[in-house]
Amino acid sequence: MNPETQVRNLEHALLARARELVREHLEKAAAERDRILADVAHRLRLAEEREILAAKADAERLFRRRVQAAEIRMQGELDRLRWTLVQTVVGAVKGELARLAGDEARYAAVLAALLTAAAERLDGKALVADLNARDRERFGARWDAFAAAAVPDKHVTLSSVALEVSGGVIVRTPANHVRIDNTFEGRLDRLSDAVHALVLERLFAAVPHMETVFHG
Repeated sequence: MNPETQVRNLEHALLARARELVREHLEKAAAERDRILADVAHRLRLAEEREILAAKADAERLFRRRVQAAEIRMQGELDRLRWTLVQTVVGAVKGELARLAGDEARYAAVLAALLTAAAERLDGKALVADLNARDRERFGARWDAFAAAAVPDKHVTLSSVALEVSGGVIVRTPANHVRIDNTFEGRLDRLSDAVHALVLERLFAAVPHMETVFHG
């Protein structure tokens, strides 16, 4: 084989090797490109998922804050309504008691019952009764007979103290160590919790719980 043929064969071999290397590098480059694109796509999906989750979390927090604010506002409205209703009921009761106190015949029976109930809760045979100024004028002259009929087993003296109440009686021991407040105001104070509970029971029994209102 002459030198010229050898040279041409070498050139063909080098060219073939160069082409093979180019092909190998192109394949590696394509694979690297695909890997990079896949990695970028994966990162984008992760970022998108994080953003979606963050958006959902923000939306959930905002929703909860709005629900809580609405619950607080409604609770405040219900509390004000309850207070108004209780005051309305108590006001109506006071009005009825005032009308009762104005009817002397009916009121005398009620006062006797209040006197009896209070005296029975106190020990001792000698007791003292306090009335308001109007009742002192009504019953003062006939107090001994009135008290004896209401509390036949005890002696109840009418004191000189005039109470500032709308009606009823305070019965106490002579030394004022123990006393039973059976005035209208005293009984209303003791009944206020029961009146409040009754208003809630009658007027709010059909109202669903807050959780039901907002969350079903």
